[in-house]
Amino acid sequence: MKVLTTLTSPYGRIVRAFIIEKGFEDRTEIVPTVTRTPDTPVLDVNPSGRVPTLIADDGTMFEESALICAYLDSLEDPQVLAPDDWNVRILEARARSMLDGFAVWVREVRRPENEQSPSIVAHEKSRAHRLAGVFDKLVADGAFDGQLDLAQLTLGCTLHGRDGKPDGFDWRGSNPNLAAWVDRFGSRKSMQETLPPG
Repeated sequence: MKVLTTLTSPYGRIVRAFIIEKGFEDRTEIVPTVTRTPDTPVLDVNPSGRVPTLIADDGTMFEESALICAYLDSLEDPQVLAPDDWNVRILEARARSMLDGFAVWVREVRRPENEQSPSIVAHEKSRAHRLAGVFDKLVADGAFDGQLDLAQLTLGCTLHGRDGKPDGFDWRGSNPNLAAWVDRFGSRKSMQETLPPG
């Protein structure tokens, strides 16, 4: 199998970390690539151009990190992810909301300054601070404890190793429970080996 991804993509990191958690490093090739260019090699296999993109051994193409992780987990028992339930799915969706907001925020500040929208940046910054506060309470209540699941992976890959990003986002000082959880989760082998490049 092959996974096409950028090494800076937190969406790709979710999949790369899960491959390590599943023990599939020897049967999955990570293919670092570029995106958002007209000649990106991703377009040769995925018309959307999104990463991560997984090409299965039979040639089937999968995109979107949660779908890819679910497929990989189905290939061999024991399954690594916690049984699918509504509580996990709700938490995963909330963590993905933070991650999706970060993606919008980062894209906006990468535009030329005269093309940036201050209202979009302010909206995403406000959303990120609001969600960090929610996650701080949820972590304190144990919502992200227990068997590995996609909510944990998504939240971990959203925040671990990205202090001050995007654009000076400082969430640690006012969210000590979340900061401690991210540090604990970030000590996993899968998180250490998938840290985004400087």
